[in-house]
Amino acid sequence: MYQELKISEEVVKLIEDAEKDCQEEFSKIDRNGYFNSLKVLSSFHKNEITESHFNATTGYGYNDLGREGIEKVFSDILGAESALVRSQFISGSHALNVCFFALLRPGDLLLSISGKPYDTLDQVIGIEENPSSLKSFGVSYDQIELIDDDFDYVGIEEYLKNHKVKVIEIQRSKGYSTRKSISIDKVEKVISLIKKIDQTVIVMVDNCYCEMVGVKEPTEVGADVMVGSLIKNLGGGIAPNGAYIVGRKDLIDLCAERLTLPGEGAEVGPTLGINKQILQGIFMAPSVVASALKTAVLTSRVLEKLGYDVEPHYQEERVDIVQNIIFRDPEKLIRFTRGIQQGSPIDSNALVEAWDMPGYNDKVVMASGSFTQGSSIELSCDGPIRDPYIAYMQGGLTYDYGKLGLMKAVQLLLGK
Repeated sequence: MYQELKISEEVVKLIEDAEKDCQEEFSKIDRNGYFNSLKVLSSFHKNEITESHFNATTGYGYNDLGREGIEKVFSDILGAESALVRSQFISGSHALNVCFFALLRPGDLLLSISGKPYDTLDQVIGIEENPSSLKSFGVSYDQIELIDDDFDYVGIEEYLKNHKVKVIEIQRSKGYSTRKSISIDKVEKVISLIKKIDQTVIVMVDNCYCEMVGVKEPTEVGADVMVGSLIKNLGGGIAPNGAYIVGRKDLIDLCAERLTLPGEGAEVGPTLGINKQILQGIFMAPSVVASALKTAVLTSRVLEKLGYDVEPHYQEERVDIVQNIIFRDPEKLIRFTRGIQQGSPIDSNALVEAWDMPGYNDKVVMASGSFTQGSSIELSCDGPIRDPYIAYMQGGLTYDYGKLGLMKAVQLLLGK
């Protein structure tokens, strides 16, 4: 079977030897996954989810009991007052955009305290000029850089004492930067500091790639709003699209009226038959996230054994499902990414190339041989063609498929 997949005995032995080193980390991941499974099942029972919640609505989507059940489940699992979970969100970035425009008004100040946000938000904020940006509507923006992969607590305190900030944005996952992702303990600490200085500041957390990696979410440690995508962790590889915003009810109501229209808000929005997939996705999410984490841990150990710099190391605390491999060589980045594509179930025969993707300033090479286009919880790998040429690998619906995909990538990387 390995020969049919063109995987050599050398690569199989390399992966299996590395796998032995990862057993303690795998056990930690399984424990967290079990905890989150308890949380999910409890929420399904508490909110009395039944088969009738799978029913579809069309048109305006009035009185969609399934949609309302889904949003109760999400708010419950994520420790929030309210939730907006919709297929009308095109992506996590779209949900972030809706959130920004819902919470900010002309003359307001948006502050990022985790450095520059993800590339796709440059034109949303106005870092890169766009006539539809927040900047064009008179919203100001500033940012405070991290210091040694932690918040600049002194700088944040000083800034808040001298400026009236409306919204503070925290992006937990590293995006296409070289920093580490931000732990829940650091998020809790900085929110406590912010609220002591100014209770009125809205703290919004971009939690993409981070859900269910640990046992707490930002909305459980003081975040006012949290945003994420359904083709990442909480969709469980089953939800075909969509995103969520959870948090304080008054803020979620504003977001709902920005997504639809004032006066109707969350009361409209047809589900068109997606309810079952969203519910089944979040039900499977604890197990799927655990598989993605195990795939990331194994990848870290294998690539480290091959002499590459990796982040995080296989024994480090995991904050998100993303694994960085620093190649310092564009050809190796592209070769590894092509190997992930070859190890995927869909379009395995495609030869991926770096190209100019919408929303990015550099050419990006991306492998995503997934059942859902662009799904990051399925095994995928991507990276901008810029120094130091980092591959950002994530996902794996099952650990076995993740392991096989890694074997194909290593095979191609080694030139065999």
